[in-house]
Amino acid sequence: MGSIEDRKTIEEFLKEKGFDDEGIQQMLRKCKRLQSVEGNRASENWNYLKSIGIKERKLPCVVAKCPKILALGLDEKIVPTVHCLATLETKPGEVALAISKFPHILSHSVEEKLCPLLAFFQALGISDRQLGKMLLLNPRLISYSIETKFSHIVDFLASLGLNKEGMIGKILVKNPYIMGYSVQNRLQPTTEFLRSIGLSEMDLQRLVVNFPDVLCRDVNKILQPNLAFLRDCGFNTDQVTRLVAGYPPILIKSVKNSLEPRIKFLVEEMGRGISEVADYPEFFHHGLKKSLEFRQKVLKQKNLQCSLSEMLNCNKKKFITKFGLVGGHC
Repeated sequence: MGSIEDRKTIEEFLKEKGFDDEGIQQMLRKCKRLQSVEGNRASENWNYLKSIGIKERKLPCVVAKCPKILALGLDEKIVPTVHCLATLETKPGEVALAISKFPHILSHSVEEKLCPLLAFFQALGISDRQLGKMLLLNPRLISYSIETKFSHIVDFLASLGLNKEGMIGKILVKNPYIMGYSVQNRLQPTTEFLRSIGLSEMDLQRLVVNFPDVLCRDVNKILQPNLAFLRDCGFNTDQVTRLVAGYPPILIKSVKNSLEPRIKFLVEEMGRGISEVADYPEFFHHGLKKSLEFRQKVLKQKNLQCSLSEMLNCNKKKFITKFGLVGGHC
């Protein structure tokens, strides 16, 4: 009888917080322990999470992701875990944001996992402070195994020739999300795809160091369609290789919102051929409105001709000095 009353109590609490019947039943199925949690205990956990900076409007989403959060002991589990995470914080609000992203972090033995993680990443040249930033940016890292996950990623990066002192550590700090991907199902296929379009081992190394997020993208859903777009534009095999090697994000930029408008502007407004872009792939890095349109307007008004690199390979102030205010020629 007691457990039925308790269940009613937890249901009443969840209804007060805006959950509908279907949502409540899903949560109870997801976390059997929730059925025996009293409403006042759930309320204490809820209020504590609010007190550490998780906004009230976000709490229903956090709890729906991990209903177990209401069943955990507040003083025994949640508070010590939050205090432990707070030691990693470099600025206020990071712990609250990490819990919002991955509330399951509160159910992990953070203190037990932290020491082995610190030792593993220190060997890669990653400081405690950097690891703290990585964990709070991608809190799922705490749930991964050193042996079956992190070691595989490190071995894979080393196999690309990125085994110079501190290099792998810099890549992981730059993009902690790379550690969530499967070597076999994502990183290796992407690497093979990049090799297939002509990137050298040196090109690959530069890509992984400077744009590790490119390595994390799906070949069939993102990289292949972007490659097809470049070929449809008329770029030959050698030009595609130079484009990707020179500016790897070209393979993950939106075709509709980024690549297509820039190619159209290049040809129709600037009157240039696509071969010029192959010689200066960073063209795709420049903003259409803030950079390309403004600079093209200045050159057109002054009837000046110059290469893309001369036009774009300087900041706005230097460009104005060179072409806008004192005239100039290329």
